[in-house]
Amino acid sequence: MWKLVLSKSNDPCLKSVNNHIGRQFWEFDPNLGTTEQRTQIEKLRQEFYKNRFEVKHSSDLLMRLQFANKNPCEMKLPQLKVGSEEEVTKEVVETTLRRALRFYASLQAEDGHWPGDYGGPLFLMPGLV
Repeated sequence: MWKLVLSKSNDPCLKSVNNHIGRQFWEFDPNLGTTEQRTQIEKLRQEFYKNRFEVKHSSDLLMRLQFANKNPCEMKLPQLKVGSEEEVTKEVVETTLRRALRFYASLQAEDGHWPGDYGGPLFLMPGLV
């Protein structure tokens, strides 16, 4: 099973002044995970294979599954939707922000960065964040 490895390096030729913070790579371990997790991974792989020409990026499905096990995100807050003619209340804004913070906290790596499959120009990322 593939797993995302963060902020480390075993290569003596690879030097870092920040202890490899933000570095990420995939590592394969055939004995990793339970049978249930391997079944989930196989379903994700088949879904990616089926949509590989429509969806160019992997949508980070493997990473999200791995992080969901490490950082479980309890979404007990309701998903509130506002119609085009409805008034946006303070409660709706607060609930939506809390849901967003919980979601992104579940995707954050131990060293503080958000790893991901980003295929665009890197100068756009600060604006997205």
